[in-house]
Amino acid sequence: MATKPDLSKVRNIGVAAHIDAGKTTLTERILFYTGALYKIGEVHDGAAHMDYMAEEQSHGITITSAVTRADWMDHSIQIVDTPGHVDFTIEVERSMRVLDGCIIVLDGVRGVEPQTETVWRQRARFNLPCIFFINKMDRAGADFNQSLESIRKRLHSTPVPVTCPVPDSASVVNLIDRTQIHFAGEHGEQVITEPCEDSLWSALETERENLLLELAETDDELAELVLNGKQPDSRLVWQSLRQATLSGRLNPCFSGSALHNLGVQPVIDAVITLLPSPLERPAATAYREDGSEEQVEMVDAAPLAALAFKVQMWEGRRHVFARLYRGLLKPGDPITYYRPDKSCTTEHVARIFDVDASKKSRLNQAHAGEIVLLAGLRHASTGDTLCDPEHPVQLERIETREPVLSLAIEPAHSDQEEKFLDVLAKLQEEDPTLHFGEDPETGQRLLSGMGELHLQIIIERLEREYHLQVKSGRPAVALRETITRPGRADLMFQPLSDHASKGEATRVRVVAAVKPLERGTGLQTLMEPTLLPEGAHLTTLQHEGLEQGLRFSLGGGPLEGAALQDLEIEITELELFGSASTPEAISAATSRAAHKAIAAAEPALLQPIMHAEIVVPEENMGTVLGDLQSRHAIIRDTSRSLETVTISCEIALAQLLGYTTVLRSMTQGRGQFSTLFERFDTS
Repeated sequence: MATKPDLSKVRNIGVAAHIDAGKTTLTERILFYTGALYKIGEVHDGAAHMDYMAEEQSHGITITSAVTRADWMDHSIQIVDTPGHVDFTIEVERSMRVLDGCIIVLDGVRGVEPQTETVWRQRARFNLPCIFFINKMDRAGADFNQSLESIRKRLHSTPVPVTCPVPDSASVVNLIDRTQIHFAGEHGEQVITEPCEDSLWSALETERENLLLELAETDDELAELVLNGKQPDSRLVWQSLRQATLSGRLNPCFSGSALHNLGVQPVIDAVITLLPSPLERPAATAYREDGSEEQVEMVDAAPLAALAFKVQMWEGRRHVFARLYRGLLKPGDPITYYRPDKSCTTEHVARIFDVDASKKSRLNQAHAGEIVLLAGLRHASTGDTLCDPEHPVQLERIETREPVLSLAIEPAHSDQEEKFLDVLAKLQEEDPTLHFGEDPETGQRLLSGMGELHLQIIIERLEREYHLQVKSGRPAVALRETITRPGRADLMFQPLSDHASKGEATRVRVVAAVKPLERGTGLQTLMEPTLLPEGAHLTTLQHEGLEQGLRFSLGGGPLEGAALQDLEIEITELELFGSASTPEAISAATSRAAHKAIAAAEPALLQPIMHAEIVVPEENMGTVLGDLQSRHAIIRDTSRSLETVTISCEIALAQLLGYTTVLRSMTQGRGQFSTLFERFDTS
């Protein structure tokens, strides 16, 4: 893009949903109707433009976020199509971090589903304005009003209908303009708008009144008209709805069927009319080296500040997706960034690309507000802030999640060992939720991820992309350890080499205390011990030894060496003997005292606990409930819809390994389930 874009006419949006709600199908229609695609690719045929990975095409799901661009009504829309499966939620998290607005797609039969709630929380974390598309309204059992109610109940939001479905008709009714919109042609590309007939309007008049009443709560000018019984003109209603959408007070809802080309064009119009440009988003906050804050205004004429939100191996080479929040970036420019370990690195950007799913085109420069692909950065990773070397700052990092499932893995042939290690290092750079390491107890190499599908896809990629045959074990749940009561340890430490000597120079006494914390709290450390003898003080190196010892002690629990969490550890006393207690002795004494305190506090194993929703035919409900209870599931709720029952429960992840096959057997292949990680807890 050689010319500077008019940011007021740019929309950076994401499309997100629960798996199989139809977000990729919606994205394909958006691209077709805007002219970005000349033909529609269907997900079920493995031909979707945005699902370009072989694994996405074979599994029929979105695995990695894909970026593309489309033009509509003299505006440029940059679209990120995100995965819906919970195993790939990091793709949604890092996409939401750099977007300005989003479309959340719901299944008109199921309404809000577990992953919808996760997507909603991710959206809320970054205060993204949002519109809903209620999809699959042509299916038996689809209920527009029930979907709106599920948004109110489960997302605690205020949805307002804008386009309502017309039963048995390839049309929707626009409540604001009082028009009926028909979709004709082979692919619904012909949009025919006409005044809504009185007979149809009378059935929807209440919906229109409810829309105006909700808007009146947010707009005084509109409220005055509504309370006086007057009908506001469409322009004022759209203007009021835009402000309510940008503030997050209301969420406009549209209806249709993406697969059958119904109701999509009004959604594209709404992206332009209701969602914000980059200039309408609050300025990002950055932190200088001294810890002070500065507001990052989205302008070209200022020092560069960009966020690297994704690393991807593209045609065998390392590329970085970045969103520019300020400044210009050209090929050859130097950029500086801080790693998570606080080290500072400077590199040069070799090339800049615009991206359309699996295709890229070279750019001469990138402007503030744009999402681009960068080549030439060897070490930049997800969450790094790319900035001007003369003006280093840090933007808020992207949070990642700890893996919950592991399996043993090794190359099938010993001569591929070096390549195996190199490839897994690359995959970890791409995916922060993927961990590869060695079990300290068994020496096995473990690949850890967010679920069975996540690990399966990685193994498939190893074989297809990198031609690596691997041997893998059965998935096993990744555990955590905690304590169940307070514990204390008083330990005197002296290195073995000093035992025979008469001097006491390196003897150290440490008192450590631990106590359990609430689930999900994490680890808390306190290091302000009472120093003995009175008047003693720690040098910088001795204090570093104290910190190092505490880090060593928290590396793994006493039961299985699993990561510790939900406990507080405090070094309460530190007694130094002589004047030259070494940092190494302090580190060793602290580590041993902390280990001893944790072991004395009745350690316990924690398992991943999942929130699961199981949808089954009503006649199979008893069998499935009995099976869930045998797996020690805690049933939270059951709800009926036509001939199906949705069972909501809490269950340990270990009980769900291989559950897909069991559920299909119990329901003759008609049952399905989805999960959402809740917390680590005792089973």
